[in-house]
This record gives sequence, structure tokens and C-alpha cells, in this order.
Amino acid sequence: MKARVAASIVLALAVAVGTAGCGLIAPQATTKHYDPSDGVGGSVGAIDVRNAFIVTDGVGGKVGNLVVTLVNTDSKSHRVAITSASSGGAAEITVEPGQVKKVGTQPDKATQNNVFLTPFDALPGSLYPVYFQYGDATGVKLNVPVLDGGLPAYTDLVPPTILPAQN
Repeated sequence: MKARVAASIVLALAVAVGTAGCGLIAPQATTKHYDPSDGVGGSVGAIDVRNAFIVTDGVGGKVGNLVVTLVNTDSKSHRVAITSASSGGAAEITVEPGQVKKVGTQPDKATQNNVFLTPFDALPGSLYPVYFQYGDATGVKLNVPVLDGGLPAYTDLVPPTILPAQN
């Protein structure tokens, strides 16, 4: 009787160790950084650049709408310069302390929260280099995906063919 109980305990321990053994040496996927959406992300000093992508009309449009979220983790405001191959100068977006600022979500309105890249010749499905920088912080170049308005979530993000006047 004691031998049966001992054998059952040994068997139960062997099964428990055998089934848990893979988890001891396998890499944990949750510890690896990835971008869970269509856009890409990066960091510039105290500014986190999240889910950056460009929306165009998909037929060789001349305007690209940069859609990005900027998060300021600092206790002071920063003026983020955004440049690309197509923009002659830098678009500048001020992000207040602790602010989560969404850029490009209302391309049909005249607002300071839009960054239009023009002339823009990249096609949907390609990657387009965009550079983010502020102050003396070392900037970051992101290869931003170019999308079109084919998906319902992106229909309202397609830039207008005639740009609204900026404030």
C-alpha cells in the first residue's frame, strides 16, 4: 500500500515537472517590445512617439497625413520638431507636461494638431522616414508605414486634396 502511494506521488511530481519544464527555459514573449498596431513607435528623451503612420489617398496623392500620438513624460513642455524627406521645414508641435497629444486625427479641420507632408509621393504599403526631435535631445528616425483610407478606421484620416489654412 505504501509503495503504491509513493509511486503515485513520484508519478505526479514527474508529470508536474515535465509539463512545467518548457516554461523554465523558453523566452517570454511578453518581455519583448513590439508595436501592437499599424504604426511604429520610439522615444526622444522625455517624449514617447506612439503609433506613427501616414495616411494618403492611395492613388499617388500629393499629401500625406501624419497620424501620431506624442506623450510628454517630463515636468516641462517640449516643442517637438517633425521633419521628413518631403517637408522643406520642420512642423513643430508643443506637448505640455504629462500631456498625451494626438496629431493628425482631424485632417479636414484647420488646426495646429495636423502635420501634412507635401509633396508626398510614397505609395500605401511602403515605409517613409520621419524624424522626431526636440531641444538638444538626440532625435529618432522612424520608418513610418504608409496606409490608405481603404479600412473604415482610416477613411476619416485621408488628407484633403486642398489643405485647410493653418492658424
